[in-house]
Amino acid sequence: MSNHLPISSSNKSIAVLPFVNMSADPENEYFSDGITEEIINALTTVDGLKVIARTSSFAFKNKNIDVRTIGNQLGVSTVLEGSVRKAKNRVRITAQLISTDDGTHFWSKNFDRDLEDIFAVQDEISLHIADQIRENFGHLNIQEHLIEAPTQNMEAYDLYLKGRYQHLMWDGDGIRNSVELYEQCVMIDPSFALPYFGLGYSYAMYGSWGNNSALLQLSEENLSKGFKLDKQSYIGYFCKATLLFWGKWDFINGHKTFQKAIELNPSYTEAEEGLCELYTAVGYFEKALWHADNVLRINPLSPNHYFTKANIHYLKEDYTKALECIETSLSINPNFTHPIALKQLCLILTKDYEKLDDFLNNTSLAERPEECRVLYKLVNPEDKTDIDISRVSSMIKEDSGGALLPWQLFLLVHLGKHEMALDSLEDNIKMRTGQIINFMNIPLLKPLRRHKRFQELVQAAFREELLPPNPEIQIQITPAKALMSAAEIDMVLEILGKGMKEEKWFLNPSLSLRSLAENVNTSSNKLSWLLNERIGQNFNEYTNRLRMENFKEMALNPDNRHLTLLALAYESGFNSKSVFNTYFKKTEGMTPKAWVKSNQV
Repeated sequence: MSNHLPISSSNKSIAVLPFVNMSADPENEYFSDGITEEIINALTTVDGLKVIARTSSFAFKNKNIDVRTIGNQLGVSTVLEGSVRKAKNRVRITAQLISTDDGTHFWSKNFDRDLEDIFAVQDEISLHIADQIRENFGHLNIQEHLIEAPTQNMEAYDLYLKGRYQHLMWDGDGIRNSVELYEQCVMIDPSFALPYFGLGYSYAMYGSWGNNSALLQLSEENLSKGFKLDKQSYIGYFCKATLLFWGKWDFINGHKTFQKAIELNPSYTEAEEGLCELYTAVGYFEKALWHADNVLRINPLSPNHYFTKANIHYLKEDYTKALECIETSLSINPNFTHPIALKQLCLILTKDYEKLDDFLNNTSLAERPEECRVLYKLVNPEDKTDIDISRVSSMIKEDSGGALLPWQLFLLVHLGKHEMALDSLEDNIKMRTGQIINFMNIPLLKPLRRHKRFQELVQAAFREELLPPNPEIQIQITPAKALMSAAEIDMVLEILGKGMKEEKWFLNPSLSLRSLAENVNTSSNKLSWLLNERIGQNFNEYTNRLRMENFKEMALNPDNRHLTLLALAYESGFNSKSVFNTYFKKTEGMTPKAWVKSNQV
């Protein structure tokens, strides 16, 4: 439709940094974190806008780092910073949208509201941000509202944010505290869906490890209550998929439900990682790797996602790539126990005892170091390293469980006690202990694969009719749909041209895409699309080009010699000295003063 090259969508991107808690009470941090997460979630609903996931944005919490550095690490063009001050029933939120290219402030505003207006102000901030990105970087189709109030009860909402804050600790204490807060929340407001989903997820994760049917039933009951209130919650579908996959090993329905969550919110990385883990368990490694890389595109600082990718490479027996991902994960979070334990296995399988021994000696969180050394010797008997394996039988008897990895099982396998190992494996499968879901492809279980019992266990869990389809990955690019008819395009272009030429709308420094759309009797979405598709420019490029032409004409007019160049810029519609100077130098390759001097007769 346009002769212009399409505007790159890669620049339409944002990282929302954790809003600073400016309240007198430091414990109000749960509230500022909650506001940040709500804005992130709202922006993810804008199709075509790359929004960095919470985990990666929160990696910069309490760190004074230049926005240009952040932009480079996260691959985004803009950063949103802000603060929250909560006092009794009032809240003050400040927000500023900043370019990661040069630190320019695109937009900033203060909001002083009653607490009961919190959802309206979150929606207003999100819409302002989306508008500014669209005006500066190209077309986005933005809904009328990005946030709907999930509850009218502010006490319940406050409890939910406290519960979510604990939930996101991702440890035993955090989950237990979140359950207690979510339970209080639904007692206060039984019509609030989100805490039911929080309870559903928490009970699913508790119940999955150990196959606790009572907890899994509690998960199911809470999810059912949540869906009665909100049938289109992507968070709800993620929680349900977690129950189906981890709690029930139901790969077909878990797959469908993860996909439903992703369909409702393609930027929700937790759901896509869950899908990735499911593909890993059933052995669809190429699909799992594709999704792992896709998740890291919008969550590049997530240690968990790098662990997930490392686990795929480990199960594929590509230990070099697995170790590379493990090192990245640990560089982000050195205390993350999952990659620590996986690194131990990879060093055993790469026959590198020197590195393994050094790692075990210098890592306080290493899992079962004594068993790990013995396992190394059993797996690599040809290695001349002097390792005492005399206690191996007592290690097996003394194993009390609770570890991430099934060390007892691995030791039995490599002692050659295969029948006992198969008994242990069967017990682990019945208890669904964590990573045992990957048992079909765990490298350290390879000696068991020739046994009929092992093959029967694989068939019971992974026979074809229990698995989702495994089609080729196809990237579908949907052609951009025209938002206006030819007649409507011609009419709007005529009004726009006349308004800019005769009435000089661009001279208004407060002109926005939305106000310009009102002038030409169309919607902001349609006008944004039209500027991009027919004129090949975003809103700011279009208006600033007209302002620049006006400035040049005025600057070369002898009648205006009494005015400064900055005054002429303001007269031409620019509302910022930095924006004017940056835009002028970018388009002309020199300063305004140098340009005027070179063009004066």
